[in-house]
Amino acid sequence: MIEEFRDLSLVCEQTTRSVKVGMLRLTNDFLEEVVEKQKTDARLMKFKTLIEQGKKVDIEIDVNGVMRYRGRVCVPDVPELKRMILEEG
Repeated sequence: MIEEFRDLSLVCEQTTRSVKVGMLRLTNDFLEEVVEKQKTDARLMKFKTLIEQGKKVDIEIDVNGVMRYRGRVCVPDVPELKRMILEEG
């Protein structure tokens, strides 16, 4: 089954108890760019302010400073970034 996922060009990561499958793996350079653009996105900055005030929201900031919603990277409203993601996916 894992081989079939690889044939679909999906990112496949095996752990001791599971297999994680996704369609897009972010590189460090791209992720760093996302983090920088997150700092300029007004909507995301409102969430960051709430987090800093200790309010409970569904968005978290991980150890690398990446804002995530339920574990998924929050993509700022920057057309160039969105285009790059669509081209990769």
